[in-house]
Amino acid sequence: MKVYNTQTRQKEELIPLEDGHFKVYVCGPTVYNYFHLGNARPFITYDTFRRYLEYRGYKVSYVQNFTDIDDKMIKRAAEEGITVRELADRFIAEYFQDADALGIKRATVHPRATDCIDEMLEMISILMDKEYAYVGEDGVYFDMSRFKEYGKLSHYNLDELEAGASERVQADSGKRNQMDFALWKFRKPDEPYWASPWGDGRPGWHIECSAMIRKYLGETIDVHGGGQDLIFPHHENEIAQSEAANDKPFVKYWLHNGFINVDYEKMSKSTGNFFTVRDLVSKFDYMVLRFFMLSGHYRMPINFSSDLLSAAQNGWERIKTCVGHLDFVAASAPSKAADEQANQAQQDLRASIQQFQDEFEQAMDDDLNTADALAAVFEMVRAANTAAAVPGISASSLREAAHKLREWLEVLGLNPENKQESIPEKVLSLVEERAQAKQARDFAKADEIRQEIQNLGYQVADTPQGPKVTPL
Repeated sequence: MKVYNTQTRQKEELIPLEDGHFKVYVCGPTVYNYFHLGNARPFITYDTFRRYLEYRGYKVSYVQNFTDIDDKMIKRAAEEGITVRELADRFIAEYFQDADALGIKRATVHPRATDCIDEMLEMISILMDKEYAYVGEDGVYFDMSRFKEYGKLSHYNLDELEAGASERVQADSGKRNQMDFALWKFRKPDEPYWASPWGDGRPGWHIECSAMIRKYLGETIDVHGGGQDLIFPHHENEIAQSEAANDKPFVKYWLHNGFINVDYEKMSKSTGNFFTVRDLVSKFDYMVLRFFMLSGHYRMPINFSSDLLSAAQNGWERIKTCVGHLDFVAASAPSKAADEQANQAQQDLRASIQQFQDEFEQAMDDDLNTADALAAVFEMVRAANTAAAVPGISASSLREAAHKLREWLEVLGLNPENKQESIPEKVLSLVEERAQAKQARDFAKADEIRQEIQNLGYQVADTPQGPKVTPL
């Protein structure tokens, strides 16, 4: 497998530092609200990356954090008259509700920032001892002048960065240099705080990821993932503080996903084109949202609109219908091919399975190209539907095709199984009554029963294998 490394700006062969084992860290949400489409894309992208590594037989230690202390959390908790911890508990639970439904596997560890304060203080102490950090008027800062490789991830011009920073930083911020960033913020009235050797306060944002990685994965990891918006300054700052503290390379491969636009404009609360996942699932299934996210290459910008989601829904339904139809036909198919035509059909189907498995894996090996992987899935759907229409094809070949489709969809985190409740007995009874009416050639009654079935929320289709009933 090859991945595009943001730091080197080229595709590189993905080789773990430890044989057979990848250590992966992905930046998680700040838990003051439901997560939005922009959050969902990296969560889905790197979950798919992890799933594919596991499909390939690797062990994956996967850490994704929760930022549960920052300015936004303090502000919202104060507005609601609750503690920051209560706010975090609530939205962590909401995160898991949405993430589970999106097929995002639980991380090996989901550390909370406030549960790793000791590790952050230890790391800051190391930076202080090495004179990479200093105490300012309002907190402890990382001294950027001491880290000469700053900018090696973003490849930004440091002189331009310093000029831009000087326009944003207040003169009384306590910094020595405009590019310095906070490791520890001293206590303010009515804010949560923790004791430290330098004064009561709370951690800066950047230090939490470095401390968590060091605690749960070690000083050097294989892969760090996140959105493109995190390259600078967050990931640059992580590199600076981690490599200064540990005297070792921090990350071997940096992966960053592209932005989401809404109707070809950047998603923003200020423009009103801002959507949480929870907003959207009232109209579209979670699996449709995941399918939509995977329909483009993860590094490219992806445009969101209701029309595009509707198209994604149609594509996903086509895949689900195929898997269900293969199961349905296989249930009454013979154990062996009934004739030469059926035998040829199953040989063609098995050849298609091998061809499209190769294409699926080649796509995923090429920098996690889920768009091309889905193209292979659709080719398999077409081949499977063609085979299932041949009378007398064997059940084993149909089940093999269904199994292979499920296997690939599992890698993509897409669940094709119908989550509807089992079909009610009343509906099944009407289906049987309609079949009897048709056998008696009482087609008027059969049509009346069909309508009654539809009124109950189901539809019935006549197939060579018998009546097939599905939810509307």
